[in-house]
Amino acid sequence: MTPVPLARIMVEPLVRAALLEDLGRAGDLTTDAIVPAGLAARAAMVARETGVVAGLDLAKLAFALIDPDIAVQVETGDGATVTTGGVIARVRGPARAILMAERTALNLLGHLSGIASATASVVAAVRGTKAKITCTRKTTPGLRAVEKYAVRAGGGANHRFGLDDAILIKDNHIAIAGGSRRRCGAPARLPVISSRSKSKSIIWSSSKWRSVKAPMPCYSTT
Repeated sequence: MTPVPLARIMVEPLVRAALLEDLGRAGDLTTDAIVPAGLAARAAMVARETGVVAGLDLAKLAFALIDPDIAVQVETGDGATVTTGGVIARVRGPARAILMAERTALNLLGHLSGIASATASVVAAVRGTKAKITCTRKTTPGLRAVEKYAVRAGGGANHRFGLDDAILIKDNHIAIAGGSRRRCGAPARLPVISSRSKSKSIIWSSSKWRSVKAPMPCYSTT
């Protein structure tokens, strides 16, 4: 499945930040020390295992931001399945620039392709049923837009992008509000609240029960 590409204005700050993180204060010391200036190079991005590709636009942008003279030829586009040893893209241009950008490009491509591949495997497992694979807000901070893009590349769908685009009443809302049928505007009392998942358990707790001065909104789940 080929997803609609993300606008450059959405992903460029992320790619720039990733490049700055890698280059630090002095740039690529190793490459500058041993690779002659003016040397040209060719490289290929090759899949180490079968999976679904996602994140090529970010990888291409990483190379372009370092040196616009780097050319990237896509062989297997986002949303497509690539087998072990398959060429995803070919890169050519100034050797120093390619080496400076390669790790950022591969990190983004590998991370998002991993999400797309995992999504595709679950989508395949429910094919033929009425189930729909949909992602949540449990994304890596700062990477939500691109990680949700990768889910779409893998054949999945997106749920909420943030707290501002839909109302979703969860157990913690009900607990704080005093129950699903609590009278609107009545002060709530804060209990110990827990949020649990299969991999971890995080608990927030108040030192004691207390009343909230401002009226709490109420919703009904029925």
